[in-house]
Amino acid sequence: MAIPAVMVQAAPRRTPRGALARALAILVLTLAAAALIASRAGYQRIDWNALSHDATARAVFFRLRLPRVAMAGIIGATLALVGAALQALFRNPLAEPFTLGVSGGGVLGASVAIALGWGVSVLGVPIVFLAAFAGSATAMLLVYRIARTGAALMPGSLLLAGVVLNLTAGAGVLTIEYIANPSHSIEILRWMIGSLDAVGFHTIDLMLIFLVPGWLLLMGASRALHLLAMDEDTAASLGVNVRRAELSIYLVSSLLIGVTVSVGGSIGFVGLIVPHIVRLLFGQDVRIVMPCSFLLGAAFLMLADAVARTVMGQSELPVGAVTGILGGPFFLWLMRREQRYSAM
Repeated sequence: MAIPAVMVQAAPRRTPRGALARALAILVLTLAAAALIASRAGYQRIDWNALSHDATARAVFFRLRLPRVAMAGIIGATLALVGAALQALFRNPLAEPFTLGVSGGGVLGASVAIALGWGVSVLGVPIVFLAAFAGSATAMLLVYRIARTGAALMPGSLLLAGVVLNLTAGAGVLTIEYIANPSHSIEILRWMIGSLDAVGFHTIDLMLIFLVPGWLLLMGASRALHLLAMDEDTAASLGVNVRRAELSIYLVSSLLIGVTVSVGGSIGFVGLIVPHIVRLLFGQDVRIVMPCSFLLGAAFLMLADAVARTVMGQSELPVGAVTGILGGPFFLWLMRREQRYSAM
C-alpha cells in the first residue's frame, strides 16, 4: 500500500515570519504552563511557600522534580523535532523514530553495551551513548536502503521495514536481557519501557553537549527539508544538494535519537503525534512545523510524564507506557485517514 507523501504547498522562499512568531508565542506560553503543571505533579505535592524555608522540600524540588521536568522537556523536544524532520525527508506522514525502527536500533545498541558492562567513558562520552548512536544510525541506514529502489523511495516499504526492524531489535533486546546478569537485565528493562528518572543536572548537562548542536543543525536544514518534502527534483532544482542533505539529516537524527535513547530509553510516538498536531494548528510549512514541534514536543512529554507520575497514586507508570497508550490509537487513526486519501 502506497501512503501519500506529506502534503506541502509550494511556499514563498521566505519563511512567513508573522505566522511563525504567533505560533511560537502561543507555544512558549503552552510550554510554560506545562512546566508549571509538571513541576507540581507527583505523589509528594510541592508547597511553593515551603521552598524558602524547608530543606527537604528544596531537595525534592531542585534535585528530583525540576531535573525530571527538564529531562522530559529535552527528550520530548528532541523526539518531536526528529519526527518532523523524518516526515519531511521521507515524505511520509507516518515516519518517526519509533515507527522507523530508529529507537529500536538505539535500544539494541545500548542494551549490548549495558550487558557487556561497558559503563566507562571515552573522552568523557559514555560508551552507552556511542552504542545507542551506532544502533540508531545502523537502523536508519538499513530502513533507507530497503525502502529505496533506484531513485524512488517506497513509502509503504519504508514503514514495513521500520516495523520489522523494531520487532527484530526487540527480539534481540529480549534475548540479551534473558542471558545477561540480573542487575543488567533490570537496567535493560528500564531502557525498553522508557523512563525519565534524573537526580541533579549532571546527565542533562552532558546530553546538551550533543543535543544542542544537533538541534541547531536540524533547524538550519528546515528550508532544505521544506523543499525535500515536495519532491527531490524540486529541491535539487532550487539548489539543494539532495544526497548531502539526506546524509547530514540521517547522521544528526541518529545522534539525537541515540542520546535520548541512552538516557530515557524507548519512548514511542512523540515524534508522530506532535508534528501532526502542529500541522493541524499552524499549517504545513516545514519551516514552521519544526520549531513549533520542538516546543510542543517538550510540553507534550512534560504533561505525559506528569500523568505517569500521578495516575496511580503512590506508584508511577513508565512514561513510555503513557505515550504508547496515546500513540497507538493515534497511529491507527492516522493510517486509516491516509488510506482514505489514497483511495480518493
